[in-house]
Amino acid sequence: MTRMLITGGAGFIGSNYVRHVLSARDDVEQVVVLDALTYAGNPANLSDLEADDRFRFVEGDIGDRGAVRDAIKGADTVVHFAAESHVDRSILDPDAFMRTNCGGTNVMCEIAREAGVERFVHISTDEVYGSVPEPGSFAESDPLAPNSPYSASKAGSDLIARSHHITHDLPVIITRSSNNFGPYQYPEKVIPLFVTNLLDGQKVPLYGDGLNVRDWCAVSDNCAAVDLVAREGEVGEIYNIGAGNELTNRDLTHRLLELCGHGPEMIEPVEDRLGHDRRYSIDTAKIRRLGWRPASDLDTALAQTVEWYRANRSWWEPLKSR
Repeated sequence: MTRMLITGGAGFIGSNYVRHVLSARDDVEQVVVLDALTYAGNPANLSDLEADDRFRFVEGDIGDRGAVRDAIKGADTVVHFAAESHVDRSILDPDAFMRTNCGGTNVMCEIAREAGVERFVHISTDEVYGSVPEPGSFAESDPLAPNSPYSASKAGSDLIARSHHITHDLPVIITRSSNNFGPYQYPEKVIPLFVTNLLDGQKVPLYGDGLNVRDWCAVSDNCAAVDLVAREGEVGEIYNIGAGNELTNRDLTHRLLELCGHGPEMIEPVEDRLGHDRRYSIDTAKIRRLGWRPASDLDTALAQTVEWYRANRSWWEPLKSR
């Protein structure tokens, strides 16, 4: 039986992963979530799991060694989602990103080594590679070239985790995921921001010419991939996770407009983000060799996501009113 510590489990991807593990695996004896409940960590993301006796929530910061030591007791697997993750916020306040993403990851690795965990899965992002021109996709062996404080802090955290594996034999595995979307995503990110704006009859802010390209992966598919890596991935390896759904931001916007019953008059062009990467694209051959394939059709998953936000105003309206 497996006992897991999941950091950042009250956030978007983390909470979806906790739900995936508890519903899809019968070998999981306990899931402990450690989350500091910063602005994007929301207890409501986990409220439907409170009755499950395998689930336990601990409020605490990954930079707090005492909190981490208490939470990790008995765990054999750590899945480390906790991170500051919004590029725009990192441009305004990079210190918080360096402190959490680099310093917090170092603490997690040190305490995990002390505890003797069997697997340490570090969750990263395709943004650490920087921008890639067409045609072309980044493989796991390609050099890192991050272009924002956020992606630089995540690249740093990847290297910190790797160093603990090389120096101390901590059983680290790293995943680098493309852009995720789905339920419980904080409405500062583009899809929930645009959807909730449109549901309220408000315009959507589109950066620059709207031709920046991202690969969109349903969060349920990413969670399945992360869990496969946690169970069967090779220690010391890195796995790119992406669905191959590369869209320009303009194309994505028009799809969301149609799903929400609006036209292009709801687009409000805004000045481009500083250092805005033009295109992300990753080679996912390695995770596919492990047996993973995305199960979601992009258009169906986008429609389901819109319907989730339409049906869950009570979840997102308080967040947008802050």
